[in-house]
Amino acid sequence: MNLRELSPEFKDLTILESGTPVFKTYLAGDWISSKELDEVVSPIDLSVFAKVPRIPYGMVDQALSRVYDSGKWEVRDLPGEKRLKIFHGMATLLDKFRDDFVEILMIGNGKTKAAANGEVNASIERLMRADLDVRKLYGEYVPGDWSSESLETEAIVRREPLGVVLAITPFNYPLFDVVNKFVYSTVAGNAIVIKPASKTPLPAIMFAKVAEMAGFPKHGIGILTVPGKDMDKIVGDQRIGVISFTGSTETGERVIKAGGVKQYVMELGGGDSALVLDDADPVSTAQKIATSVTSYSGQRCDSIKFIFSEPGIYDRLRDNLVLEFSKIKVGDPREDVNMGPIIDKGTVDELEFSVKDGLEKGAKILFGGKRIKENYVQPTLLEISKDKVKELYLYKKEVFLAIATLVKVDNVDEAISFSNSRRYGLDASVFGEDINKIRKAIRYLEVGAVYINDFPRHGIGYFPFGGRKDSGVGREGIGYTIEHVTAYKTVVYNYKGKGVWDYM
Repeated sequence: MNLRELSPEFKDLTILESGTPVFKTYLAGDWISSKELDEVVSPIDLSVFAKVPRIPYGMVDQALSRVYDSGKWEVRDLPGEKRLKIFHGMATLLDKFRDDFVEILMIGNGKTKAAANGEVNASIERLMRADLDVRKLYGEYVPGDWSSESLETEAIVRREPLGVVLAITPFNYPLFDVVNKFVYSTVAGNAIVIKPASKTPLPAIMFAKVAEMAGFPKHGIGILTVPGKDMDKIVGDQRIGVISFTGSTETGERVIKAGGVKQYVMELGGGDSALVLDDADPVSTAQKIATSVTSYSGQRCDSIKFIFSEPGIYDRLRDNLVLEFSKIKVGDPREDVNMGPIIDKGTVDELEFSVKDGLEKGAKILFGGKRIKENYVQPTLLEISKDKVKELYLYKKEVFLAIATLVKVDNVDEAISFSNSRRYGLDASVFGEDINKIRKAIRYLEVGAVYINDFPRHGIGYFPFGGRKDSGVGREGIGYTIEHVTAYKTVVYNYKGKGVWDYM
């Protein structure tokens, strides 16, 4: 697998080594490489198509010092309106270099061209909508005359940046998640260091080049191409004030333990439930659920994994789901397909284990269930009785690919109970028209977001998203994450005896 030639602006980021481009990374003002390199593999054919430097801790330590001592002040001292102009300039550059980013997302992630373009579009819009984050940066005025002990005083309560944000991003949206975390961290005046997923580091590196070209403070950003297993010392560094992490629950728990006392924004494991009521439209409901299950091969935290259906619609829903799954074309994402590869072979091994586990516990395969080749799979739909569903490996664990389980329940109360009994609580969907049942589900579902007659989609974060239970801490979304990357500072003015107030 070979990358096409990138735009001239990116040529100084790479050198060729035996025909393979070796990328540099950006550390607080310097483009650097290292003696040790990590291979970047395309999931399309599992070939090495690029290499990146494996940054030793000494380099990271030096970069953190520059970011902490200089970068956080360079960003904070840049007036907000100038920050917005830089963000808009970055959006323009992303559009200019769209073909480069689309290429990287297709080759590096196995995304279809439409999905890759969609991620670039979302990244551009997120940069342009940074002005909406600003509304949460405004403070408050607190008059002192509502308590006898604070008469003749007043206060302002302001929000201030916490200094340095460490953003740890996942493989599945390696451009948008970088852009999103960059925007809400830096619009608030923080510097940022980004640890991209080791499987997909190139979009983050190329985004740093875009930031540099747009005039973002050079010491205010760094890209840490460091293996996850070597991150414990970095996440525990006291120079880092906030950690924004998107990934598995298990890794998130490790980050919190290693990080210690800090601010955290954590979007963790998901795999959502769909509750289908008797009066739902079986055709459109099946179409939306199938889209959610198979979009980006199910490698999305908000992908539907369980379908709990009331009995009156069950048979029609099942037939329509099988029909929709049968329409999905799997193959090379550069061709006319709906589903491309899974990011690695290990996840496909987990699919095979999950299907075997389900069959042993009484599940039936309604569609798919097989590996097509090393890391390509059929979209998979299982059916199991409600008395066995909680025993499934799939119920206890998030399996990150296109597999869902259909379960017939007696009523909406039972559907809510099954959904809430999972350890995860990211999102849920409710399909139907009975407003009383819908309202009941909204009240009792233990999730961060409920989608009515639609499948979960976080998009650019225009609506806030984030989980409960093992699905996370805090919220991501335009304006909402500001609360987690800033701190309140109360400033009290004492005017006692100055004659400013004459109280009765």
